[in-house]
Amino acid sequence: MVPPVVGGPAAGGPAAGGPAAGGPVGGGFVRAAREGDAASLARVQVASWRSGFAGIVPEELLASLTGSEAESVWRDRWREAITNPPTSRHRVLVAVLEEASGSPPRPVVGFVSEGPATDGDRWPGTDGELYELRVAPELAGNGHWHASRLLHAAADTLAEDGFRTVSMWVLAADAALRQFLESAGWAADGARGELDVGVSVPVLRLHAAIGHAALGE
Repeated sequence: MVPPVVGGPAAGGPAAGGPAAGGPVGGGFVRAAREGDAASLARVQVASWRSGFAGIVPEELLASLTGSEAESVWRDRWREAITNPPTSRHRVLVAVLEEASGSPPRPVVGFVSEGPATDGDRWPGTDGELYELRVAPELAGNGHWHASRLLHAAADTLAEDGFRTVSMWVLAADAALRQFLESAGWAADGARGELDVGVSVPVLRLHAAIGHAALGE
């Protein structure tokens, strides 16, 4: 079952606009999201949609999904997800650039949201889900590095919360994200669906075991 939303703070959805290939350049780290990060999460999210849905959905529809009004809505939803999550096992983690001593805070460049699996054929007690995995598309080659850090951090927190497996819905057309996950040991499990964003977009589900090489560890 694929919820009829484009991802979201506490709903399963595909992460459009996967990480680009490349090597580590510069410093950075992953931490738990804070209330003040909500605007940055919304900014990264709509930028990712703008890149990932280009050529897949009509331009007019894409503009409505990634405009200032939509970004404002997602900012409020992310703030709620961060400050008032449905359960203690719903988490949002952010990737930020390294801060130099005395410098202003660096921007959020990516994020992952996770929690219990939402699909009817999964058991939320032990099956987890990545609802979103996004990195700012303007990072180009560095995106793969930040996405890897987010995936590692997600594996750690999912294991701490007692999950044994994890799944994620991705756009069927998002070859970059699929290849990234498959390179970390994930595999398609045969589940497919249609994402309703005003038009139907094919999606498929990948899964992995937690605590093994399947999460890039």
